[in-house]
Amino acid sequence: MSVLPDLHLHYVQACQNLSQPENPFIAHVLQEADKNAEISTKGITLKLAGNNHLVPVPRVTDDDLGVLVSVLGQAAFVTGLDLAYNLLTDAGAKTVATFLQENSTLQYLNLMFNDIGTSGAELIAGALSSNQSLVHLRMTGNKIGNQGGMFFASMLKINSTLKKLDLGDCDVGLKCLVATAIALTQNKSLKAINLNRPLLSSQQEETTVHIAQMLRTNSSLVELHLGKHEMKNFGVERLCDALYQNSSLRYLDLSCNNICWDGAKFLGELLKKNQTLEILDLDANRIEDVGIIYLSEALATRNKTLKVLSIVSNNITGKGLVALAQAMRSNITLSHIYIWGNKFDRSTCAAFSELITLERLQLGCIDVAPYKVDGEIRLAELSHGLAKHRYWSPRCAAVDPGAANASLAIVAVSEY
Repeated sequence: MSVLPDLHLHYVQACQNLSQPENPFIAHVLQEADKNAEISTKGITLKLAGNNHLVPVPRVTDDDLGVLVSVLGQAAFVTGLDLAYNLLTDAGAKTVATFLQENSTLQYLNLMFNDIGTSGAELIAGALSSNQSLVHLRMTGNKIGNQGGMFFASMLKINSTLKKLDLGDCDVGLKCLVATAIALTQNKSLKAINLNRPLLSSQQEETTVHIAQMLRTNSSLVELHLGKHEMKNFGVERLCDALYQNSSLRYLDLSCNNICWDGAKFLGELLKKNQTLEILDLDANRIEDVGIIYLSEALATRNKTLKVLSIVSNNITGKGLVALAQAMRSNITLSHIYIWGNKFDRSTCAAFSELITLERLQLGCIDVAPYKVDGEIRLAELSHGLAKHRYWSPRCAAVDPGAANASLAIVAVSEY
């Protein structure tokens, strides 16, 4: 049975009972939550992230967390907990693990950029082997290492509830990625996984080969992040070969790799036949004009399913960008496109300004906006939400998320 919506009072009492000083940040968040008239009927997310750049806050420690979970133990209406950018260590991970084993209502847990290590990862992964409520876990930036990642790979063979797992920037390695790929050939529930920036010592792209093999048989994964994998054209070819047989993946993130125009050619051929992929993120590669022309040809003639394409910082000049703009005239499905960081010329500015003027592109669905200087059209950069899963993205709503956020809503998380 859930306690009455008076979280702040229970927190003050718990601090007194445990002889623990109150954390004013936690107290303030609980007070604000208590003001929500629908707190007892709708789930809420307690936002306790410690990187508030507008108002500095005292970050949550392991001891603070111990008091907080004692309050939340009977608060069934708390379905989300954002503890990002705090001071939690493996001791805090033990508290989290115990809470996950006892709690049956928490659906969202954000632990990104704390100080949780391998032993903490083992405890949390162990708790998720039996937990049947959590659907979204963010571990981004906790240096759990290869062994810590292995614990999560083992968990994925057992857990059938988790839908979204974020292990980006966690210093996982080759063994973890291979084990995760193998686990996802058995797991039928996970819909999104972030494996950005592993620590890889080999240039043979073994991990990409194993992930490609997984995609041949996996029928549940919808969102896959493989940024900073040092992926080259060989790896892209393996992924494309697998995606000819995959009918579930909708969001593929290949940003910050070493993909050249040959890799873009493989992707172009894939887009001519694939009828599932909706988002393709190629940020910070080097596909150049030849690569974007391959993609533009596929989009103009054959592909009718891709909705979002990001080619930010790919060394593309006006020739390639104009080809993409022309492709959008015949392709009515592509609605979000991000091109900043390439080499704009007059023809580029004119082409995309015209697309915006004709309302073929909405301002909220592109990362540039036209303006005039001395009678000439130029393009200025706009914010967009495609990369909201990345740790360097602003946590505040800089733009209308409904218009500019092309990221698929894999897991709905209630917020107050």
